[in-house]
Amino acid sequence: MGTIQLLLLLSMNTFLLAFGIDNVENYTWHLQQAPQLLNKRTITIEPPRFEAKTKLVFNSTCGIECQKKLPLPTVSDLQNYLSYETVYNNGTRTMTEVNIKESDLKNEFEFAKSEGRSRRRTRRQVFGLDSRFSISNKHFITSYPFNTAVKISTGCTGILVSRKHVLTAAHCIHDGKDYVKGAKRLRVGFLKMRTKGGGKRRGSKRNKRSAKGKPRFQWSRVVRTQVPKGWFKGVANDIAVDYDYAVLELKRPQKHKYMEIGISPPVQNMPSNRIHFSGFDNDVPGNLVYRFCTVSDESSDLLYQYCDAQPGASGSGVYIRLKQPEQRAWKRKIIGVFSGHQWVDVSGAQQDYNVAVRITPLKYAQICFWIHGNYADCRDG
Repeated sequence: MGTIQLLLLLSMNTFLLAFGIDNVENYTWHLQQAPQLLNKRTITIEPPRFEAKTKLVFNSTCGIECQKKLPLPTVSDLQNYLSYETVYNNGTRTMTEVNIKESDLKNEFEFAKSEGRSRRRTRRQVFGLDSRFSISNKHFITSYPFNTAVKISTGCTGILVSRKHVLTAAHCIHDGKDYVKGAKRLRVGFLKMRTKGGGKRRGSKRNKRSAKGKPRFQWSRVVRTQVPKGWFKGVANDIAVDYDYAVLELKRPQKHKYMEIGISPPVQNMPSNRIHFSGFDNDVPGNLVYRFCTVSDESSDLLYQYCDAQPGASGSGVYIRLKQPEQRAWKRKIIGVFSGHQWVDVSGAQQDYNVAVRITPLKYAQICFWIHGNYADCRDG
């Protein structure tokens, strides 16, 4: 879809909210005190091999229906799942164990016993009419919130969550057993508009051709990656997809605006039960693609949705827009990570879904700590 349709759509959404058609007073960021994941100890372990291949589609994932049959994890389980690995650009790798207070778990399983609103799905990554919008207009590419989306050099998408940190999917850098080959020299690309002259190499045919205002990627090196232990094979087993998230620290801080993370509210507290995200889908190389859709089912850790997407969009930051408490202003926050197109077990049969990992209170505390390095800045989600 083109720029005109996107402008009309954004204007329509603003109109509906402004005139109360969607009962906007119910859609407010309700800040809650976030739990604390206290680091117990950190040990140095052997360097990763970086021999795995990037995998964008998963088979036999235990999804929402499957997880309803599983017992809730204990405090000990969660401490194991939320322990995490850190890999530095010099090859050093550490494992950090965490402690969790049992009193901090009261909000973690808010949706665990929900029956959800399951709907039948067709077996395609793009469902029916393709509702994606290719963002090619200079105004959109360089403006918030679209300029927070970044390209991961392993073929995925991520989103800028601080001046120096990017949130993405764990499977973009780790296959559950080892780090992927491209993670050894990981880079993050920011989509920029080309300037006249096309670059430093003046007079070259390549740069003359590129001086037409087309976008390009400006790459930044990653100096540190952090992945929860729950993603690794043999740890969380059936619920490993719940921990499909990672944070990348960049070598240099970025100048433009980033998007904050927040604790995911219940779907009924999202305007029109709707989520948004932008990614670099493989079928439109070099282009940023925006989409929005309705969530069809939810659990404590997962969101199933109808968003049209292709491989390459994995790792996109899923966000919503809610009112600030006691203010008229609306604010976007990231409430999940798009894990991608996955085959899941439903009543003993394989069905395909587009799945996002929601940011729960404990995941918020962990990701926020990875970003800020302390819990003082992570008290309210």
